[in-house]
Amino acid sequence: MPKKRKSGGKSASHKGQSTTVQCANCGRTIPRSKAKQVTKRVSLVDGRIYKELRDAGAIIQRPTQRVYYCISCAIHKHKISQRAKSTRKT
Repeated sequence: MPKKRKSGGKSASHKGQSTTVQCANCGRTIPRSKAKQVTKRVSLVDGRIYKELRDAGAIIQRPTQRVYYCISCAIHKHKISQRAKSTRKT
C-alpha cells in the first residue's frame, strides 16, 4: 500500500513520540506536532469599560492564548483550507 505522506502528517520528525494536546472544539486527543495552533488575544475587560479606560489614557494588556485544533475541526472552523485538487498528491 502506498504511503500518502512521508511525514505521516506531522511537523516534528525524528523526535520520537511528541506530547499530546486536546482539541479546543471537539476534545479529541492528538499529537502536538499534528495539531493546528491558533493564537488569539483575550480581553480581560468588558468592551465598554475598555473604551472608557483607553480614552482616559490607561494601557490595558491583552494576553495571548494558544488554542489547538485537530485537522477536521480546523478545516470546519476555516482556520486552514484544503489544497486544490491539482496540487494534492494523487
